[in-house]
Amino acid sequence: MLALVKTAPGPGLELREVPRPAIGLHDVLIRVHKTGICGTDLHIDAWDPWAAKTIRPPLVVGHEFVGDIVEVGSEVTDFHPGDLVSGEGHVVCGRCRHCLAGRRHLCANSIGLGVGRDGAFAQYAALPMTNVWHHWPGVDEEVAAIFDPFGNAVHTALAFPVLGEDVLISGAGPIGLMATAVVRHAGARFVAVSEPNAFRRDLAKKMGATVVVDPGERDLHDVQAELGMVEGFDVALEMSGNASALRGAIDNMAHGGGVAILGIPTGEIALDVNEIVFKMLTIRGIYGREMYETWYKMTVMLQSGLDIRPAITHRFGFRDFQAAFAAARSGDSGKVIMNWSS
Repeated sequence: MLALVKTAPGPGLELREVPRPAIGLHDVLIRVHKTGICGTDLHIDAWDPWAAKTIRPPLVVGHEFVGDIVEVGSEVTDFHPGDLVSGEGHVVCGRCRHCLAGRRHLCANSIGLGVGRDGAFAQYAALPMTNVWHHWPGVDEEVAAIFDPFGNAVHTALAFPVLGEDVLISGAGPIGLMATAVVRHAGARFVAVSEPNAFRRDLAKKMGATVVVDPGERDLHDVQAELGMVEGFDVALEMSGNASALRGAIDNMAHGGGVAILGIPTGEIALDVNEIVFKMLTIRGIYGREMYETWYKMTVMLQSGLDIRPAITHRFGFRDFQAAFAAARSGDSGKVIMNWSS
């Protein structure tokens, strides 16, 4: 089969022929239809310090995908050839305290698809049956391809109650854009999105933002005044990993508010703990998705009218992967999809 491979330490990926994955008794083999490019994939392609420390070439990269099952192991139940599926990208140990308690998203021994094991930027991918999500009828295939980052958005957006609340979202990358639609769908009153890139600010408006802000041009306290807010934001979703964005969010929180942090900074961030204490804020780190409650919520929200398709802005065939990666890296894009069916 053809796959995108990190063949050796250093920048770049190579489209090459590799063996089709073998499956074990409890595994599923999936023919990949479409994949989404994630920031993790950009790090691996660029071979930044994180990638150099984490990745062990050769490795098939990628973890966002949709496809149909072509083969199942002899011990697999409830999955059959022809089923349309995606996969949870964190393969957990199954034996630690959290796994045994049903809190698999907290497994400290998880291995990432396309990071610690061969991934989904390929014509075929293999996963344990416990990592396979069977899509419900009616889910758009392009949306199904990005259930992994969509799950990050939902996990973050619903970390705190948002019904009737005022929400600040820092960073309108693909996950921030989807989170904008999610909190609007879940009943937030005002949704303010702070994003320096004009293209992505326009996308945030399409996703349901009440107001969009260039943080280099406007202070969030002015936004509060414009919206008639009397104290501060009830919920903040930090998606950027930017130190100023996180400090600005905390500075603009209402007493008793919650800050969910998904964005990963490149270095340490100094915070004024006095603000956190005296405002009685709750700070929550978010990683991945809850298995599989988040997946269920994603599907139900789509059935009830949530539309995240405007966040998908670019589509390429897999042979044009270099152009696809360039589009994803440019900033003037939302989610970038690669088609593996041709």
